[in-house]
Amino acid sequence: MISSWSPKLLDVEGQVLDVVRAPHPVLAAEGASVDPLDPFVIQLAADLVATMRVSPGCVGLAAPQVGVAAQMFSLDVSDHPKTRTCHGVFVLCNAVVLEASRNEKAREGCMSVPDFTGDVKRATRLTVRGVLPGTTDPVTITTDAFEARALQHEIDHCNGKLFLDRVAGAHAVYPRKNYQ
Repeated sequence: MISSWSPKLLDVEGQVLDVVRAPHPVLAAEGASVDPLDPFVIQLAADLVATMRVSPGCVGLAAPQVGVAAQMFSLDVSDHPKTRTCHGVFVLCNAVVLEASRNEKAREGCMSVPDFTGDVKRATRLTVRGVLPGTTDPVTITTDAFEARALQHEIDHCNGKLFLDRVAGAHAVYPRKNYQ
């Protein structure tokens, strides 16, 4: 279990950033590793959380989605109905998957692909290691179900992949339903 990261802990106010949409080239670029102590990285972490919080239905946001090719993302699945395990709000830098098991297909959407959803096969149990912004200590997160799926989705963004790169084919892509 990790303690939730908050921009307030570092006395940093986040700004809401514009989210880029496919086919923007930054979404296909592998993000660079980041220094979690760099003031730019700490500010970007706060900005990712702020942008995620004002975006309805958003449970995660990666740096490439705001135009920065970097290995970092924010996540918070607290309010999602499919959540079983939840580590609260956190930002991870330079995250890597250590273990993944029990693949399952489920529907995913993305702020950078706002018009479509798709069926993606992902691990339902996951262990990830990364670093919280403002620290140098590695943290390990072991999770399952929806939080595992969301982590894999955001790590994919950091590696230049969209959920569309993981669908089985055009038959597994659907127009996004709009409930207004």
